[in-house]
Amino acid sequence: MGVQMRPADGAMSLAEMKEFAGFSAATQRYVRRSLDIGLARQDAMALWSRDVVEAASIKAQSRIYARLDQIRDHLPDDSGLDQMEPFFSPLVTITAFDLGQGRLTSFASYRFLYERLIGGGVRPWLPGAFCAAAALPHLHPEKRRILLQSISEAAATAPGWSSRQPCFFPEWVDKIEQPLPH
Repeated sequence: MGVQMRPADGAMSLAEMKEFAGFSAATQRYVRRSLDIGLARQDAMALWSRDVVEAASIKAQSRIYARLDQIRDHLPDDSGLDQMEPFFSPLVTITAFDLGQGRLTSFASYRFLYERLIGGGVRPWLPGAFCAAAALPHLHPEKRRILLQSISEAAATAPGWSSRQPCFFPEWVDKIEQPLPH
């Protein structure tokens, strides 16, 4: 028997689709590509590489995303600092890579991607990882300012987070050419 969706799941999927649709085309493309790499869904090189620069970026992303398994394996059950180091350090490193690519332009797009790469349990850790990576010197000062200003006070100071898993995972969609009517 298949998994039944509850009405709330459908509403959440729709809300997640709307959120994704609000991102720029470049951000949407990067999120889909990152999910293909991070979740090993498709051959990202064959699907996403348009030139040698993008091929090099995909290779680098694949190398850095190899740490995702470690992050998933060490996701803390609580906010205990003793569990933080093997999890948080690689999370900040991967975050710094993604922010340095220039396609995740806000906390919202970052959160959207990382909830899917790691799971809903990562939510409490995302504001700290985002702020740490966005403040690193490898980013241009103006880029750091824009990123850090994109996180709302509510997101940075939330008293709690849902551990609900995301419902919508965007994927590559082939364009279908429609013949013009005569």
